[in-house]
Amino acid sequence: MSLPPDQAGAGELLARLTGAAPVETHISAVYVGREHAWKLKKAVALGFLDFTRLAERERLLRRELALNAPFAPGLYREVVPVTRGADGGLRLGGKGEPVEWVLRMAPLPPGDFLDKHAAAEFDAARLDALADAVFAMHAALPPQPAPGFRAVIEGNGRAALGAGLPEHRVGAWVEAALGWLHRLGPLLAGRAAEGRVRRCHGDLHLGNLCLWQGRVTPFDALEFDEALATVDTGYDLAFLLMDCEHRLGRAAANRVLNRYAARSGDAGLVAALPLWLSLRAMIRAHAEAKRGGDGLAYLDRAEALLHPAPARLVAVGGLQGTGKTRLARALAPMLGPAPGALVLRSDEIRKRLAGVPPEQRLPPSAYTPEASAAVFAELAAEAEAALRAGHAMIADAVFLRPEERMAIEAAARAAGVPFDGIWLTAPRAVLEARIAARTGDASDADLAVLAAAAARDAGPLAWRMLDAAGDPLPAACEALGCNGADPC
Repeated sequence: MSLPPDQAGAGELLARLTGAAPVETHISAVYVGREHAWKLKKAVALGFLDFTRLAERERLLRRELALNAPFAPGLYREVVPVTRGADGGLRLGGKGEPVEWVLRMAPLPPGDFLDKHAAAEFDAARLDALADAVFAMHAALPPQPAPGFRAVIEGNGRAALGAGLPEHRVGAWVEAALGWLHRLGPLLAGRAAEGRVRRCHGDLHLGNLCLWQGRVTPFDALEFDEALATVDTGYDLAFLLMDCEHRLGRAAANRVLNRYAARSGDAGLVAALPLWLSLRAMIRAHAEAKRGGDGLAYLDRAEALLHPAPARLVAVGGLQGTGKTRLARALAPMLGPAPGALVLRSDEIRKRLAGVPPEQRLPPSAYTPEASAAVFAELAAEAEAALRAGHAMIADAVFLRPEERMAIEAAARAAGVPFDGIWLTAPRAVLEARIAARTGDASDADLAVLAAAAARDAGPLAWRMLDAAGDPLPAACEALGCNGADPC
């Protein structure tokens, strides 16, 4: 890659100032020095964008600054002209006529880009931080009118054909995707009416997330096409989920999905995930094929995502400390459509209804019978909505009251999907040790709460009883028919 001839002088200036060759993409060149990084947009026209006019490059650099600075304060700094002085030489700033424009940024070590991190570096805390960063970004964006989605599907079909992907497969994918869009029409319109459509990031994959000042930060939002970036927040998230599953595995993508849903309360996004994930995979398919990579692997994925595994509901109950959440999170990637089951945890719903993060403790007033009834009503309603949309669910709660178990079973019947109830047991001493060792968890239960729950009669239990003193996952998988390889 190289700069167009008219930009060679500006590139040479930036290379001298930074002492470094640029990091290039097909649309930009970034020169990284010790104190500053300078981003230059290439004067290219690629069909979906046209950077050939200087005024347009300036406008889009300013747009890039405006979009990214609120979520990465200090990383994006200012737009600066490259000017030609009276002596004919080029310099940054100055009073001469601008011949180019560049964006000044803070330099980032290459290892701070999350697509450079090994899968082992994405522990639970890092994955939760990914979801939290996306949730915070989406929450700060104002609602926008809903754009049409048909043109996006058809446009990507044309791009896939232009990249040389098999014509018959691309045509079949477009037809299937449009079928999904037709079926989802009322749901997507309802989400737009709820304010779920916003001017989002637009290019939310791991390469556009970094560590900045010690926290996960989105950057490099799509700036050159407002229509492409004005989308449902669930579609924006879908690119990250697809990328996480491809790079880190399904369990990682499932963790991000469930953390985002727990923070946002947007369980309804799962209804359109098959279409959104498939479209994101198709974008990657033709992008890889165009650059000479293996686009067929992504095409395979795009096709498979439009044929999701069926919905089902699994409920995991038991006393505090039995490991319900651990089991639910282990099972979730194995159940249902990509990237696995949505886990509805009563502790997280309670925190969300109270307007606090999952790890923030609540006072006893948040645990009145009335408050708990509201939590379980919300859990059952969200479960039924997602099940009707075709996604798999895991309900994670103590379920000590018979009416709570009856309500979650009724949600499965109302949606017409299979139900499995799992009840975990373990010796009291094991439960007490686990509760005492908890840190940074959504559960506020202490030893007194456990004692009170253990003294209550749970009534008749028809759910499958599993010993949780050790690892109940093998027994749960056997009970549910999961082999860990294919979704069940």
